[in-house]
Amino acid sequence: MKNNKTYLFVGVGALLLGCFLLGIKFYKDSQKEKISFMAQNNAKTFVREHSPRLGNPDARVYLVEFLDPECESCRQSYPLVKDLLSKYNGKVQLIVRYAAFHGNSKTAIAAVEAAKKQERYWEALGLLFETQPQWGSHHNPQIDLIFDFLPRVGIDVEKLKTDMLDEGIAKIIEQDMADLKTLGIRGTPTFFVNGKKPGDYSFQALSSLVAQEVEAAYPQ
Repeated sequence: MKNNKTYLFVGVGALLLGCFLLGIKFYKDSQKEKISFMAQNNAKTFVREHSPRLGNPDARVYLVEFLDPECESCRQSYPLVKDLLSKYNGKVQLIVRYAAFHGNSKTAIAAVEAAKKQERYWEALGLLFETQPQWGSHHNPQIDLIFDFLPRVGIDVEKLKTDMLDEGIAKIIEQDMADLKTLGIRGTPTFFVNGKKPGDYSFQALSSLVAQEVEAAYPQ
């Protein structure tokens, strides 16, 4: 009787161990599928830990945008990009990288980065794009105007100005500019979808590539 109980105990233990190992394998396989792009050797060139993300953090499709708050084309594409995220509802996440190509870009970038500390990053970025024709006019740029606009989204400007001096922000811009050079980017906005570049600079090409990657990442 004692032997039977021992065999039963060993059998149940083996069964539980088998289920546990099977569960681990299933979890690893599912995680590998989710982060297939991030598992690539060069993924960090596209997505850094400091990079702002919008959308489902578990989305399998990474839409990386190198943008400049002072860039007119970036301003025009911003609402279209947000529409793409809505269209694919949780399957695509936006990763923002910086390309400080214009004269006041670093100041604008520092402002939106500092807005993170007040949990107003996306509000600040959206507002700077909205008001860009006033503060970022190429004929008469007036970067100080951003400090008049930012209180509209609940930002404490005096705190923001102090936080903008954080050395960490300068390092973020430096790292993004280094990655930008590695990837051979010369203009903004420049997009990558899971590390792949659209066929041309049109929004149609970007939309097609996003659709292709969503289909591959979420097969029916």
